[in-house]
Amino acid sequence: MADMMNVRLSSQAAAAQWGEGALLSFNGDEAYLHLAAGQEKEALRAIQRAARRLESSGIKRIKLVGEGWNGERRYAFAQGFYAAKGVRELDFGEQSDQEAAELAALLKATRWVREVTNGCPEAIYPMSLAESALLLIRSLGGDKVTARITAGEALRESGHIGIWSVGRGSEREPVLLELDYNPTGDANAPVVAALVGKGITFDSGGYSMKSSDNMLPMKSDMGGAAMVTGALALAISRGLNKRVKLILCCAENLVSGHAFKLGDILTYRNGISVEIQNTDAEGRLVLADGLLAASESGAAYILDAATLTGAAKTALGRDYNAVFALDEAEQVRALAAANAENEKAWPLPLEPWHAGQLTSAFAELGNVASAEGTAGATTAAAFLSRFVRDEGKGWVHLDLAASYQKSGNELWATGAKGHGLRTIARWLQEVCA
Repeated sequence: MADMMNVRLSSQAAAAQWGEGALLSFNGDEAYLHLAAGQEKEALRAIQRAARRLESSGIKRIKLVGEGWNGERRYAFAQGFYAAKGVRELDFGEQSDQEAAELAALLKATRWVREVTNGCPEAIYPMSLAESALLLIRSLGGDKVTARITAGEALRESGHIGIWSVGRGSEREPVLLELDYNPTGDANAPVVAALVGKGITFDSGGYSMKSSDNMLPMKSDMGGAAMVTGALALAISRGLNKRVKLILCCAENLVSGHAFKLGDILTYRNGISVEIQNTDAEGRLVLADGLLAASESGAAYILDAATLTGAAKTALGRDYNAVFALDEAEQVRALAAANAENEKAWPLPLEPWHAGQLTSAFAELGNVASAEGTAGATTAAAFLSRFVRDEGKGWVHLDLAASYQKSGNELWATGAKGHGLRTIARWLQEVCA
């Protein structure tokens, strides 16, 4: 085949020689992607599947040609025509200026999320993650962006006990990034929304240590921090004009003589004490600090995102992100945002009484629920609900079950997917409208 393969869309069925219902057929240096009549979302899935198949076959250079391509279809193809290593070239063909600008913004945000999440944990550590996020947002927001980084012992001195405790076992200091995007030019403008991300750049499980198989993909445990950063980048590219805070809670969860231990009790700035009953339930501990900071900012709306629980993956698989809220309107808004952006999300239950399942004989809360019949993803969300103000009004939590593929499938390469950043960007645009 030629060095550059052209890919055309076709509404006709493939010739019988390619097999019944074939998705792809070939003629010289051209591939034909055969779309059956049906809903557009089914077409997008077929396009991504075809792109994945072409990439997996070793094709590295593709040009999209002919009729029928639009922005969503081009993006779907790009999502499938990806792998974490190697170089690929994708020419999207002729587009309008508006389509090209939106696609470029989507790809910039998505590629950053995928690359930083797939990055080696020796290179992506708490401070480097915070600095990379800051550089990305400054590249788009310029002097509208200010930031404060609190690291190491300064976290404990500032009362950010969760991030400090989880990160103290590593030689590389834990970090809290508080980024302020204020395009209004008014230093007294209200903060409309705050995004909070879990940035555990490597998670060994601590003394509740993971197995090697479960630890291998744990460079991706900073996927929440990456996702909210990419979402803010996309929203800025789309014209976000309200003040927003980005709060990243970054640490390595490692074992050492100084690591936090089972039985430790942490007391947060809002007075809530927490007994450590499992050091592998560390994400909620760092997010608690971020949610307190978000609440203190006065933000009317708060969204946090995290690769928080295996229970969410057990419930939903790797296709849907889980959406939790005590404020039903915010859960509805987040689900509508996912639908509008052609991403998949699903509601899971959360009630005020779920926090009562996080019991401790020594502190107000345990960091895990141990009773029979409790729902792990829900009790994790319930833990977080104790660290937002106004009984959860305006707050939504995303457990990012769909953000990473431990092994590739027919739609996605192994590694980070960026699935969720469009949902968050749309949610942000809606609350800031």
